[in-house]
Amino acid sequence: MLALIEKITEGMADYAPAHVRPAQKSMLRIYRDTRFSADKTPYKTHLAAWWARSGAEKTSGSGYYFHVSPTELVIAAGVFMPPKEQLMAIRQHLLAHHEEFKRLIGPKKLRAKMTLHDPAALSRPPKGFPAEHPAIEWIKGRQWGVIATLPADPALQPRLAEAIGGYFRLAQPLVDFLNEPLLKGMQKRKKPLFGLY
Repeated sequence: MLALIEKITEGMADYAPAHVRPAQKSMLRIYRDTRFSADKTPYKTHLAAWWARSGAEKTSGSGYYFHVSPTELVIAAGVFMPPKEQLMAIRQHLLAHHEEFKRLIGPKKLRAKMTLHDPAALSRPPKGFPAEHPAIEWIKGRQWGVIATLPADPALQPRLAEAIGGYFRLAQPLVDFLNEPLLKGMQKRKKPLFGLY
């Protein structure tokens, strides 16, 4: 798995250099969080990796994901269940740039390979957002991204890393768009106190 992640990461240097990180940092833990589950099985039944953007590793942000199990190969990109501050920043970004978002999720090449991820949308517009806004259906979302769910067979192919990279490359403009407002927030927090370092 680490060798596969390394190979995928090498390819990302061309289209997502801000997401390049050591394989050990991208691979997700194999242990399940059983604290609040009746199922106390200790291990996950899939192996997964997540490429966060540099500077957003602790807070997630928008990135690239895949997992492989005996039954499926899942490839996804976007932001999934972000914390409250990021959620608000992305909604404000969609409010102002909804036409660009529509353009990014519409390309035929992207939609031929990936579908929009379940937005886990609210039933009503979030507080402070106009119900009549043309992008309100997207603004009601709590996560934004694209996903492809494939059978497990492609995981046995020798060019698996290149295949996953092909999906990631298609989703790259969307990932960057979703990170834009989050990066602005991070830059504000990094401002030195009284202009001193």
